[in-house]
Amino acid sequence: MKVLIDTCVWSRVLRRRDPDPAMTARVADLISDGRAVLIGPILQELLSGVREGKQFASLKKHLAPFEDVPLQRTHFEKAAEFCNMCRAQGVQGSTIDFLICAVAHIEGFLIMTTDGDFGRFARHLPISLHE
Repeated sequence: MKVLIDTCVWSRVLRRRDPDPAMTARVADLISDGRAVLIGPILQELLSGVREGKQFASLKKHLAPFEDVPLQRTHFEKAAEFCNMCRAQGVQGSTIDFLICAVAHIEGFLIMTTDGDFGRFARHLPISLHE
C-alpha cells in the first residue's frame, strides 16, 4: 500500500541538521519499495522557508522523483466534509491536514506522520496511519 508522507516526517528526514535515523530508515524503505507519495501542498510546505537558493534547489531535486498525486475537486470536497465531521465532534485541524486525510481516503493511502492531530482525526474519519 502506498504511503502519503506528511511534511513533519519529510522535515525530520531532509531538512534537519541531525535527521532522525529510525525515521530516515523507514522513509528509505518506503522509497525503495516505490510506496512513498507526495501531494503539492506538502511539497510547498517543505520548500517554503528554505532561505538558501542552493539548499532549495537540492531539496527540490531530492523530492522530484516522488509520485505527485494530482489533486481533483473531489479531494477538496472530501477535505471540507472531513473538516465538518471533525468540527462537529469538537476536533480542529488545518485545511492541509484535512486535505491529506481526504487524499489518503480517496486514493487508498496510509498516512505517515508524527503530528498527533492525525490520531484524533482517525477516531472520526476513515483514514489509516502508517506505523
